[in-house]
Order: sequence, then C-alpha cells, then structure tokens
Amino acid sequence: MLKKVPNPIDRHVGSRVRMRRMLAGVSQEKLGDALGLTFQQVQKYEKGSNRISASRLQQIAKMLDVPVSFFFDGAPTGDMPTGGFSDAASSAYVSDFMSSSEGVQLTKAFVRIKNPKVRRRIIDLVESLAEEDGENA
Repeated sequence: MLKKVPNPIDRHVGSRVRMRRMLAGVSQEKLGDALGLTFQQVQKYEKGSNRISASRLQQIAKMLDVPVSFFFDGAPTGDMPTGGFSDAASSAYVSDFMSSSEGVQLTKAFVRIKNPKVRRRIIDLVESLAEEDGENA
C-alpha cells in the first residue's frame, strides 16, 4: 500500500503554523483547545498530512496574531524552474530550521542580543563551526 505524500504547499503552511506557534510560545495542546481540536489534529496540520481549511487557517492566524498571508510566505508555486539554486529551495530549509525547536530557541536568544558587534561575532563563530564540520564530514 502506498503512503500518501503531503502536498508541498500543505507541508509549507503547516511548517509556518508550527514556526509561528513555537515563536509565540503556544503548545500544540493550547492551540488545539482554542480551536476545539486535539493536539494530534494540530500535529497533523503542522506536518501537512491534514489540509487546513480556509476558515480554520483564518482562526489560526487570528490566534497567532499574523495575517493569513504569513503562512504562504515562501511557499512553493509549482511553476519554478527545475535545477539550479532557487529562492524557494533556500527558503524551504530556512523554514524547516525555523520550524524546529532548535531554530526557535536560537532565534529567540539571538534577537535578545542588542549589541550588533556581539551578534556579528556569533554569526562569524557559527559560520566557522559549520565550515569545520563540513571539512570533517
């Protein structure tokens, strides 16, 4: 039996819901309760395995204090050229990272750093560590 693969746009919208929910510090259970859903249903939305209706997406946007369009930022369009480097490919990995707990934690901590020189040094450090890791792989 073939497993149904989620539509790329449903996955993208779900990952944006997850990212925004995590940045807002809202649990899946709390979001589910507010929507009259179980946390498992919220999980399915976030994975893209269940499609979010327009009315439900509007409820989620209102609860998470973002416009509905937020969930479609960087979404795949299907008419992109194949091959090469595209903005969609780069935004996909950024979106995936921002949907992870590490991405959210790192972003929250980083934006609390007010000194631009310290922020720049952190970026330089992370880039240096990534280069070392790539060489050792």
